[in-house]
Amino acid sequence: MSAPVFDPSFRGAVRVLAQLLPGAALASGTEPPLEVSARPTEPARTISTIVIEGGAMRAHRVFDAPTVGIAAFLDGTQVSRTIFATDEGIPFIYGTVAAVIRERRNRRLYTWRHLVWHRLYAPPTRLTAELVERLEANGIAVRDVTATEDGAPVGDHPLAWRDAAIHLLQRDREAAEQELAVDWCGREERVLLIDGGISGSERVAHASCAIGVIKSHRTLYAEGEALARVFGLKKGERSSVFRVTSPKRATVASWYLRMRDRSGIDPMWGLVRVEVAYPERADEPPIGRRADLVSRWILAEAAPTALPDGRWDKMVYGIRDCEEFLRAVV
Repeated sequence: MSAPVFDPSFRGAVRVLAQLLPGAALASGTEPPLEVSARPTEPARTISTIVIEGGAMRAHRVFDAPTVGIAAFLDGTQVSRTIFATDEGIPFIYGTVAAVIRERRNRRLYTWRHLVWHRLYAPPTRLTAELVERLEANGIAVRDVTATEDGAPVGDHPLAWRDAAIHLLQRDREAAEQELAVDWCGREERVLLIDGGISGSERVAHASCAIGVIKSHRTLYAEGEALARVFGLKKGERSSVFRVTSPKRATVASWYLRMRDRSGIDPMWGLVRVEVAYPERADEPPIGRRADLVSRWILAEAAPTALPDGRWDKMVYGIRDCEEFLRAVV
């Protein structure tokens, strides 16, 4: 007799927990995802960087017409809700992460590969062995939230436990995206556009097929006059290429690109930051030539417009297609 099929959705997990924790006050399912109320954890800042194209930051016009050069798109998502809390106020959070690569074939997008992971973010010492075994048997791993990334214990405040869970969930989402990106780069030479940076994986950061496009700008890699030149970019212009480096991430080459005419007073309207592999050898083609070609590929993906998404000014349609797919599977 085959084992019953487990529903991995939030409501399915509530039903399992209701059986194993009959006295617990479980969530009703009407609570909004934690991502709705979560605030950005990264501080807004500007930092100076080393320009590797020319001597100073300036605007470069991408003269040649946009051209299609991107074969596939990668994006990920996450959804988390508090499923129940102990009498001490410790929240147990049920989270789902998913990622997908959508490949272009004959002008249409098809799923190349996707991942969906379901996990319970909780202190394992507060769970019975039976509950852990039942969850894992149904594909739900338990993620320990009792310590921060550097090993410091999490305090007793409920929001501290929640923040630790959300941080782990973000890391799991990044791991899912990196797994797909590494898989693509190991099999393909065609260009993959990734929604976000590429520096989190050494394999991806050094791959010539990987392009990262960052839409949010909590960190701006320019200061003073250089920042003014970035904000002054017009549609179809890019900044000089600069180096982005971090102790915990791979070094990449990056530049800013204005995808659309600036509208209103927002200096970051239509502005994205692009990441590609850092040139390691002197015999490689000039990085400016590479930046022009990649910029032409990205500008070609600005149509059709990614409406009705509120971030349409910075989003290519292939990423919107990924998000629609992910909404259907999460």
